[in-house]
Amino acid sequence: MKKTGKTLTAIGAAVLAGVLLRTCVATSYLIPSSGMENSLYRGERILVNKWSYGLRLPLMGWWGYHRWGDRPVGREDILLFNNPGNLQEAVISRREVFIGRCIGTPGDTLLVDSLFNVVPSEKMAPDQKFLFAYPRTEEARMDSLLARLRIPSPLLGSDSVRNIRSFSRYERYLLEQAADDRLHLSPVERTDAMGHLHLLTIPGRGTTVRVQPWNRTLLCNTLLLHEGRKAFIKGDVLYVDGQPADSCTFSQNYYWVTANNASNLSDSRLFGFVPEDHVIGQAARIWFSKEQGTGLFSGYRWDRIGMAVK
Repeated sequence: MKKTGKTLTAIGAAVLAGVLLRTCVATSYLIPSSGMENSLYRGERILVNKWSYGLRLPLMGWWGYHRWGDRPVGREDILLFNNPGNLQEAVISRREVFIGRCIGTPGDTLLVDSLFNVVPSEKMAPDQKFLFAYPRTEEARMDSLLARLRIPSPLLGSDSVRNIRSFSRYERYLLEQAADDRLHLSPVERTDAMGHLHLLTIPGRGTTVRVQPWNRTLLCNTLLLHEGRKAFIKGDVLYVDGQPADSCTFSQNYYWVTANNASNLSDSRLFGFVPEDHVIGQAARIWFSKEQGTGLFSGYRWDRIGMAVK
């Protein structure tokens, strides 16, 4: 009986240690889509450090949001966060989990178009995806090059003379080199038809942001969903706590998060600012990587296993 008791105690201690590690130290996350290529590939499993920005205490349904050792998210960090746009689940930690690259921190100003696409700059990450067009007559050749170079890039659109796909700068270089510079890829501008660009300020704790016609809905949703304020739009006016407002002040820090692949909309273009209380931790290392659709003993990306996420 004593031996059985010791065994059960050891098993219980191991289970408890595993739960504590997963809850308070690090967690594993499966990359569900191609949105973060070429940093992370679909089907890869990564470790997420829950202490990167301070530990967000578990059981948020019991005592709300608290964080130990609070540290700010860094620009270009790849972070795990709960879905800010989930209106059905009241407890933040129970909402579905997303991953993305932070390109805007409190106090930053981003240049965006009317659809909140960030206008690229030379400071963008090297694996940032951009839209490129090429002649439709080159489609068969493009398919062959993509297969040979093992570059995943689905067809995103087409018109009567051209097709559109998304590539990083490095992928574009590889394609043009492999085609001996006979495949011309033309950048596609993402600004709207009128060419209107806007300066988007990322709010921080105590920051005041001016209400503009183009950011009115974004600010209203942020106040309503994440600030606990009564906000609504009537006509062309934003009302906050029953009063018309030409500016808004925020009580917590926010971040602007994007996918590497421009065609993936599961980022701030869809759900707006990511509040600090939704941030789980920073993507740390890849612990498993295998090509989709391969057999049990093939397709492993051994060179990526153990690699730091960046």
